[in-house]
Amino acid sequence: MANTALDSNPPTGDRHITTHASDWLWAVFALMLLSMLISIFWTSSSIRRNRTFHQIPVIVLTVSTIAYFAMASDLGYTLIAAEFGSQPTRQIWYVRYIQWFINAPLLLLGLLLLTGLSASDILTTMFFSWVLVVCGLVGALTHSSYKWGFFAFGLFALFYIWYRLHGHSSRFPFRTGSGARTGFRGGAGYLSFIWLLYPICWGLSEGSNRITPTSEMVFYGILDILSGPVFLAMFMSRVHKLDYTELGAVGLDATGRGVVGEKGTGAVQQGTRGAAPGAGMAPGNAGGINGAGVGANGATDGRV
Repeated sequence: MANTALDSNPPTGDRHITTHASDWLWAVFALMLLSMLISIFWTSSSIRRNRTFHQIPVIVLTVSTIAYFAMASDLGYTLIAAEFGSQPTRQIWYVRYIQWFINAPLLLLGLLLLTGLSASDILTTMFFSWVLVVCGLVGALTHSSYKWGFFAFGLFALFYIWYRLHGHSSRFPFRTGSGARTGFRGGAGYLSFIWLLYPICWGLSEGSNRITPTSEMVFYGILDILSGPVFLAMFMSRVHKLDYTELGAVGLDATGRGVVGEKGTGAVQQGTRGAAPGAGMAPGNAGGINGAGVGANGATDGRV
């Protein structure tokens, strides 16, 4: 019989994963790895592409790949005494919460950068995603019924995130107009629905010990696929079409010249001769993108 990960790292406790769960986790690991490689290739395939948004899938999928490698190998867990059920101990995978702690705020960041929210509003929303994950971890590691207090705090954090996504953000003009607004609303609605299912899975597994760790792995694995590779593919297909000048996202090409997305070049250059101090503005265009020249004695906005 072929050696499996569970032979090398035998499960412990009364409720633990089985070989079928490990096989499923290896399949999710393979999907995350493939998605990560595709995202890296897509990000680096063109030197004239702004990578502000393209870096988010690389980070998220790399973290998910490592996390699922650990879980498929039956590593990154601890045992707790279960509050409910006839079997007294259960495996709890803390590596999953490390994955969410890194990935959840990045997913929100990608969405909120499209809105007109201030940096402080975006940071606060990201903070509450950390509250959501940490409360889930602490609650999962708590033996007594006090775990449901942490569950309640986590739900409050989730409701706050919903308010930011669907209420507060709509009060501000979007950075790229109606196209970004439509994409944001679709992505925010999709992510909100998927994230609603995570507390349900938590309540059935780490919370009440109703379902086995194998069923837990299948449930969480499906959710991570939907909120990871599937969501990121839809999100990037939308972002890829946006005008990065309106987002204020400027990158550099291989020569050090400013580029904005794939639609134009020459975002910023240094001028050698400036106009008189306080010179007026003369709009220019390079590849459909407004350029800017900085002079020694003044500032002009001309053709690059």
